[in-house]
Amino acid sequence: MKTLRVALAQMSPILLNKQLTMNKIADFIDKSASEKPDLIVFGEALLPGYPFWLSFSGGAEFNSSKQKEIHAHYIDQAVDISKGELDPVCRLAEKHKMAVYLGIIEKAADRSQHSLYCSLVYIDKQGEIKSVHRKLQPTYEERLAWSPGDGNGMVVHRQDPFVLSGLNCWENWMPLSRTALYAQGSNVHVAVWPGCVRNTVDITRYIAIESRSYVISVSGLMHKSLFPDDFPFVEELRNSAPEVLADGGSCIAKPDGSWLLEPQADDEDIYYADLDISKVYQERQNFDPSGHYSRPDVTRLVVNRERQGLISFED
Repeated sequence: MKTLRVALAQMSPILLNKQLTMNKIADFIDKSASEKPDLIVFGEALLPGYPFWLSFSGGAEFNSSKQKEIHAHYIDQAVDISKGELDPVCRLAEKHKMAVYLGIIEKAADRSQHSLYCSLVYIDKQGEIKSVHRKLQPTYEERLAWSPGDGNGMVVHRQDPFVLSGLNCWENWMPLSRTALYAQGSNVHVAVWPGCVRNTVDITRYIAIESRSYVISVSGLMHKSLFPDDFPFVEELRNSAPEVLADGGSCIAKPDGSWLLEPQADDEDIYYADLDISKVYQERQNFDPSGHYSRPDVTRLVVNRERQGLISFED
């Protein structure tokens, strides 16, 4: 397989409505099937949504009854993978023979199910969940809603000769996290975002130049008019929110850093592209950050990929 056909699903969630957002994700997967992509990618925290409200609703106010009520709703609508809540996506991946990268908010069975993680899930073409990467470090106000993750999902996935990797949002600015994936052979890197052209326009090309890989950035969309009527304190939030909270920015950079798909703003759509492995090979001729241009005898990286938990049982 010399080419990899990819689909970038730039969409808005039905904010904090897990079932309706899942239905919309399924519709996007079904719609893309006619183009026969090998991989479809969705944005960060899409299911059931990014915590946009924190920055304009007093999210840092301690012991706020309003923030507690919204957070309880967030937990209720988060995804429990252990209960098979991603099975509909897995079945569609198997049906259409396409892999999926999907950003979710996870209430993890191994961490009490009452704390939330921003997780990037990879589902292969056989419909099997192969990795769940919990965001290592939530950014700024995200720390009011999300817990820090671990290295368990710092893995790559093969669709030979392509090797896929993925990170959430500002994790893509962490050089050691990128290095951990480069060293496992990544040549197609997926960066998922809640939705901001300002973020994707520079970092996407930079990672491509640094890694000599294809870089796929996929973003979401959100306008305050899309807040559902059953969202807690919805009228108050609509009155205080900016009109546009996420404007997209999905794009693809080639291994030389030039655009294959320039950042796409504002529109909800699916964008398609074909990646050519020979372009990776050409750019690795003069630079390969974890191959011939690395010096492991001088600098090396240690990565802990154990899933972190509070207890271990010895009975």
